[in-house]
Amino acid sequence: VQLQASGGGLVQAGGYLRLSCATSGRTFSRYNMAWFRQAPGKEREFVGRISWSGDSTYYADSVKGRFTISRDNAKNTVYLQMNSLKPEDTAVYYCAADETYRSYSSSRYDYDYWGQGTQVTVSS
Repeated sequence: VQLQASGGGLVQAGGYLRLSCATSGRTFSRYNMAWFRQAPGKEREFVGRISWSGDSTYYADSVKGRFTISRDNAKNTVYLQMNSLKPEDTAVYYCAADETYRSYSSSRYDYDYWGQGTQVTVSS
């Protein structure tokens, strides 16, 4: 499985961006998908997760109410809509796939495949 993240860029505080993560392979609809981010000098942190069906989503407290994860299984793509962006959202954003049947995980060690990352920079 290959994941390709895109959509990052430079935006002013209060603005918005939409990240996309396109995947290869025929089994995308079976994967739980997640977004993580990593700021310079910090650990990679969980942003949010969406179940394989799209019925369940989970978010870190820091982004809850501002970010929305969705997926289109017909297009093998997962999205991260980011609104009301803050300078502290600046990071490299990674998409990840969990091929197990676990209902939830925010641990990066539980994800089997990773995209290459896309830079998001929010200016104040």
